[in-house]
Amino acid sequence: MKFTTPATTNPIDQLKVIGRATDRIDGPYKTTGTAPYAYEHQKPAAYGYVVGAAIAKGRITSLDVSAAKRAPGVLAVVTADSAGKLGKGDFNTARLLGGPEIQHYHQAIALVVAQTFEQARAAAQLVQVQYSKQQGAYDLAKVRDTAKPDKDKENKDQQVGDFNKAYSAAPVRLDASYTTPDQSHAMMEPHASLAEWQGDKLTLWTSNQMINWGKGDMAKTLGIPEDKVRLVSPYIGGGFGGKLFLRSEALLAALGAKAAGRPVKVALQRPLMMNNTTHRPATIQRIRIGASREGKISAIAHESWSGDLPDGKPETAVQQTKLLYAGPNRMTRMRLAVLDLPEGNAMRAPGEAPGLMALEIAMDEMAEKLKMDPITFRIINDTTVDPAKRERKFSQRRLVDCLRIGAERFGWDKRNPQPGQMRDGRWLVGIGMASAFRNNLVQKSAARVRLDSQGVVTVETDMTDIGTGSYTIIAQTAAEMMGVPLTQVVVKLGDSDFPVSAGSGGQWGGNSSTAGVYAACVKLRELAAQKLGLDQRVAEFAHGSVRADGRILPLAQAAANGELVAEDTMEYGDLDKKFQQSTFGAHFVEVGVDAATGEVRVRRMLAVCAAGRILNPKSARSQVIGAMTMGVGAALMEHLVIDQRGGFFVNHDLASYEVPVHADIPHQEVIFLDETDPISSPMKAKGVGELGICGVGAAVANAIYNATGVRIRDYPITLDKLIAKMPANLS
Repeated sequence: MKFTTPATTNPIDQLKVIGRATDRIDGPYKTTGTAPYAYEHQKPAAYGYVVGAAIAKGRITSLDVSAAKRAPGVLAVVTADSAGKLGKGDFNTARLLGGPEIQHYHQAIALVVAQTFEQARAAAQLVQVQYSKQQGAYDLAKVRDTAKPDKDKENKDQQVGDFNKAYSAAPVRLDASYTTPDQSHAMMEPHASLAEWQGDKLTLWTSNQMINWGKGDMAKTLGIPEDKVRLVSPYIGGGFGGKLFLRSEALLAALGAKAAGRPVKVALQRPLMMNNTTHRPATIQRIRIGASREGKISAIAHESWSGDLPDGKPETAVQQTKLLYAGPNRMTRMRLAVLDLPEGNAMRAPGEAPGLMALEIAMDEMAEKLKMDPITFRIINDTTVDPAKRERKFSQRRLVDCLRIGAERFGWDKRNPQPGQMRDGRWLVGIGMASAFRNNLVQKSAARVRLDSQGVVTVETDMTDIGTGSYTIIAQTAAEMMGVPLTQVVVKLGDSDFPVSAGSGGQWGGNSSTAGVYAACVKLRELAAQKLGLDQRVAEFAHGSVRADGRILPLAQAAANGELVAEDTMEYGDLDKKFQQSTFGAHFVEVGVDAATGEVRVRRMLAVCAAGRILNPKSARSQVIGAMTMGVGAALMEHLVIDQRGGFFVNHDLASYEVPVHADIPHQEVIFLDETDPISSPMKAKGVGELGICGVGAAVANAIYNATGVRIRDYPITLDKLIAKMPANLS
């Protein structure tokens, strides 16, 4: 099915099942421990243990595995030498199995396979490695001047009007720099895989967000045809972008299973996850804003510097600045430096998440210079068109509604704009806000639907559920389209034998995958009506029956003589070129800051989101509050600390890489605006799971400033940065 014109009325608009707050179908399995994750499949298997490189850059001069091979229970030891020629997938920057060249610390260099995990772990300690270490670059600030433009045309510099002239002429100006640190996905389930070979065909049970990408990259890396690879990933214990791509444990499980001649399971040990897999790269950002004394922005520039391994990509932190606020004279620029740290790549809301951490502080700082309310300043500079391409209107843009509704609900009028004036005992109390923005992306997505003689509808698609509720919204879509209750729908996900879906990433998964199910269900409706001898153009599907031409027949009757099967793909035209599609929101945060110690406590939070039709308000709310929590972590604690001598992240475990816990987040509220976007898809939905993190860090930072009068521009905002600058009279 081609989606080339805006959606009109369709069966989804009935909202009998779609749009209802529905419990997650997978919930009981996960809460009872019966959902089979990749490492838990009940298949007799050997165990692999990964050996990671102990240097960040250089070469292996000798690798002796003889003692490891002689250790009790050991079945095989895999290294780059024994693995044979390996390719490199399209989505990996570094090679997944290093040697002799080492590209980053903890790059996998060997896998020890044994009958038990303990035997594999013990034998791995016997692997003897000698290195020739080279000097690497690990500090973004030090290599900032060597950074260059990215070759990707989508990341090229943008110039609109004459920024320098307009900025120089502006009566009110801001020029400030901000930094965000390297951050880890820190998901609960580690990267884990179980591999089995049957002849020349590989089956890999793995924890992966994008099944088709992983299948293609595994085939390319091993040098075998894609039809010889099957990936299975029905349940995933968190990904946040860290499991978008094939990682070393998956490749090593495949190589280990081949070498050992039996199934092998491999889970990356937690200390390797921060350095062996991907992370959100650090940024240095410079923002300049020029405005009239009435608050109209005349010039805005956002520059960002980030680093990655050779052939890597920049953190696209300027993306939202191209579209969020009006201003005739604009400039955005990204620069990428070479760093010898582990691979930087996508983490929840790549680009906008760190970019808004800077931009939305800058907007507050500019409002203060103008002696203007921060919300008023943002509303004054709202736009209905792409500022760089004014002929492109936004398909929907309700940022102002989000700001105003949020301000009223949160009690913004009770905020004292003068910093350091609100107290609650020893706590200095502050309120802050920030705009939220994330582009709406759609991806081609396919599904197969089956109808059996009992009236059960089964959906098959390689879409994944990373905890986002994919099982549920896909079931809701099929139930709505076919007119059956949820109990009559079976959803099967995460298998590369199923039709290729959008996958889980980029905030496109929910909208795109359900649109693919919609397309397949349209075909199944046609088949069912035809089998029943009804006019499919006027047929109504409801209560397990089909009504048309004054007749009502059971849906199950259409499959009385055999199962009906329909498959289709939702493909998109050029609506994204004619209209700018984005999601919007507003975040409000109240904090308390201990007047004596500088300790920060979040007291309450509110997110107001405009993200098209909300397919399941319950799971959507869960996504947003989870994203808000991650935003608090980014603001106050998350920071991968770099050992500048060894070139690795020191705090590579969940004991020293701090993330928020329940006690850190006392109260959260989410409001979804009632909206549909017919430009987006037949579902008239958009993504919301990444919008929830966008702007949260800045809202926390702005609240801290309102509480203390101390402006911190370098994340995370820890008490040591605050306490030295807090006025003595506050305590």
